[in-house]
Amino acid sequence: MKAILLGDAMIGGAGFQRAWEKHMGRYGSDLVVNDWEKDWGQLQYRRLEVEKRGPEIETVDETILKEGQDAQALMGLFVPVSSKVMDAMPKLRIVGVSRAGLENVNVEEATRRGILVFNVQGRNAHAVSDFAVGMMLAECRNIARAHFAIRNGEWRKTFTNSDVVPELHGRTVGLVGFGHIGRLVAKKLSGFDVKVVVYDPYTPKEAIKELGAEKVELEELLKNSDFVSVHARLTSENKGMIGEHEIGLMKPTAYFINTGRAGLVDQDALAKALGDKKIMGAALDVFYTEPLPADSPFMTLDNVTLTTHIAGTTADALSNSPFLLMEDVAKFLEEGDSRFIVNRQVLQDEGFKAWLASVRL
Repeated sequence: MKAILLGDAMIGGAGFQRAWEKHMGRYGSDLVVNDWEKDWGQLQYRRLEVEKRGPEIETVDETILKEGQDAQALMGLFVPVSSKVMDAMPKLRIVGVSRAGLENVNVEEATRRGILVFNVQGRNAHAVSDFAVGMMLAECRNIARAHFAIRNGEWRKTFTNSDVVPELHGRTVGLVGFGHIGRLVAKKLSGFDVKVVVYDPYTPKEAIKELGAEKVELEELLKNSDFVSVHARLTSENKGMIGEHEIGLMKPTAYFINTGRAGLVDQDALAKALGDKKIMGAALDVFYTEPLPADSPFMTLDNVTLTTHIAGTTADALSNSPFLLMEDVAKFLEEGDSRFIVNRQVLQDEGFKAWLASVRL
């Protein structure tokens, strides 16, 4: 099997090569290794545009144009896998991305063509769940603002929420989304003795109850939560799911935390609610445009904690993810079992079944 491994400024192609050689070496040593985007700043811009508009906006990488005609596998992190990429790789059968998000893969087209797609669910779940809890504390306890004040010569003791600074103990935390990250947030919050409520239409209430949480509808969650933390995956159905109306349901003493996807939230409505003190505060790691523009309304607010889309960025999460991906693909090829297949209907595709049989010989 010939494979193209395209890393980027976040995880280089060499990392994918090491993972392939450890787990997939028996299936092929004909590897083409490169990086889709080596510049960190450009990577942040391009991946965000793909997240908002889909992979079809991108051109086909030169490595794919040159080497793709006889390659059967394509692995990477943020490399866009569009219909044009599939045209350039007519023998493509396996696509793998070492991330949970699938915004950079045209899964519908891959399914139509009998191409099996893998992602890595929960690869940075510990990293993001740690960060989400940290953001709750940083915002409600004014940690970043106090640090900034000291660095600027001020011993600041008064803040927007000074009259109602909360402890987590006894509060209600609402989790929007209960996948790998949401579940870990619930688990890590258990030590704070909070009540956890969950909105997730895809998770049975019994599974939520097992982790000590309660399943509720979105409006109930927003009305009753002291902290609302977003952990849902962005889809065409839930884009902008939290808008002016939804934010208006929140308590005036509540905090809004988003370490998930910017597209789930109407950022203008959120900024206005913060400016009008309709909610107490927010902590945000994701934005429509990154880097955040200098004229963003969030820049002028004193009740928001801003970070640079780093919730999932730890050395462990990044370096391990290609190995998790390749291990899962190898397990599928060996045993037919996998945790990370996205489009299982491809397993019934006659062309794919014939290819798989030839690989397993």
